[in-house]
Amino acid sequence: MDEPTPAPDADDPQPHWKPSDRRLSPGAVAFLGLGLSIGLCLAVTMGAGLVLDAVLHSSPAFLLVGLTVGLVVAVAMAVSTIRKYL
Repeated sequence: MDEPTPAPDADDPQPHWKPSDRRLSPGAVAFLGLGLSIGLCLAVTMGAGLVLDAVLHSSPAFLLVGLTVGLVVAVAMAVSTIRKYL
């Protein structure tokens, strides 16, 4: 006669997941890279806006455009980075 298989319970010593099933967890380096990329996006686009304002004598216009573009790019990069860990 075949032996009946025991029903799975909480005391089962065998894990039901494989090590490859684990998701990545973000570390300090991931958050440091995220902050650095956000800062660089804002600095580069705002710097370009300041230079264009100085050349074209249109004081806050291109600075605001650069800030807006920098925020959009920074949010897109942050979302793509965070999605790796969800």
